[in-house]
Amino acid sequence: MPIKLAIFASGAGTNTENLIQYFKENENIEVAVIISNRSKAGVTDIASKYDVPHYLVTKEEFDTSEKALQILKGMEIDLIVLAGFLIKVPDSILNAYPGKVLNIHPALLPDFGGKGMYGKYVHEAVIASGKKESGITIHLVNENYDEGKVLFQVKAILDEGETSESLAQKIQALEHEHFPKEVEKYCLEQFQE
Repeated sequence: MPIKLAIFASGAGTNTENLIQYFKENENIEVAVIISNRSKAGVTDIASKYDVPHYLVTKEEFDTSEKALQILKGMEIDLIVLAGFLIKVPDSILNAYPGKVLNIHPALLPDFGGKGMYGKYVHEAVIASGKKESGITIHLVNENYDEGKVLFQVKAILDEGETSESLAQKIQALEHEHFPKEVEKYCLEQFQE
């Protein structure tokens, strides 16, 4: 039986598509389901394109029901991967999947993390701070935004005159290069017999 991944996503889905493509031919790990909290998220089109089952679970349903947890349990999901997921994962899911929820953050945590720190807001904050580098952080998810154990970081150097758009491109390139490999590495560490 392959290790089954669930991807939680809220946006366009570039990291989701990258993960699907990376694991497409993998006999040990599969993207089994995509759950989004937004009906118009581009990630739903990606799920359809690759014929991956996908479900809408609204923010209210995440907060007040067990709908997402029932989907995960029903599909026998082993690991949850957050790929641009913009709401807090409820404690019920964290308790059911201890150490089995991964996130990618577009900066070097612990800097530039927390509620509201996503996408262009992170890049704008990094540039405004005068820092000379940014990067990505892959980390475990706990009950606080962006405070889980860091598993992997890689840096990007900011150029003179860097904009949030140019920095976003650098960060996305790092995400696409490293995120699938680190998910795979974590899966093999956690689930190998």
